[in-house]
Amino acid sequence: MNLLVCISKTPDTTSKISFDATGTRLIEEGVQFIMNPYDEWYALVRALELKEKFGGQVHVVHVGTSNSEMIMRKALAIGADAAFRVDKEPLDSMDTANQLAAFAKTKNYDIVFLGKETIDHNGSEMGAMLAALLNLPFISYANHLELDGTKATLDVEIEGGIEVLEVNVPFVISAAKGMAEQRIPNMKGIMDAKKKPLEVIEAIPSIQKVGISRFEQPPVKTSVRMIDPSNIDELVTVLKEDLKII
Repeated sequence: MNLLVCISKTPDTTSKISFDATGTRLIEEGVQFIMNPYDEWYALVRALELKEKFGGQVHVVHVGTSNSEMIMRKALAIGADAAFRVDKEPLDSMDTANQLAAFAKTKNYDIVFLGKETIDHNGSEMGAMLAALLNLPFISYANHLELDGTKATLDVEIEGGIEVLEVNVPFVISAAKGMAEQRIPNMKGIMDAKKKPLEVIEAIPSIQKVGISRFEQPPVKTSVRMIDPSNIDELVTVLKEDLKII
């Protein structure tokens, strides 16, 4: 079984985020970048579990520049067999999807994994775009996956319950919490990662369809305001005029 995991680079949630004067570019200096947790903890680890059970190979692919190779080496240290980097700074989500699809078409993958979203943009659009470009079924926000031959059974959490789906391979899946448990690279995995292949792939031509107008920081949190519980009039005034929630 050959499995592909698409991974992305995101800022660590503890990093201080700022933008340039135009408000259209993240200032990366001083920002700690990590592998997107949904890609790492759930998509990659579940792919590795399937490989351990059924055999085969797990590949990871990323669209980005050479400064992303650290996160790709981590994926190799966790257990991926090979890594592929499409050498390009993506123009937008569709550009990323096109690059990933072009690469995936050169191989014969049974399942293509992604995390349900990235923790920076939270767009949740890559899986559907990629599945459409590959003309494959797409299961989103799956938190459980079992494989029996060429048929997979998946659980998807919906409002008020769990939806159970069946799909034949090949297919694309975006993994949510519950799909697998996080793995920490051990020393052997870290050493082995240095010997595993990391191939750089030339990007295909593309046209930017969506541009960033501006990033804006959320409002600075205000300090806590204490109100005497007996002063109902003041509380109502704050809720109505300051917070505008009544």
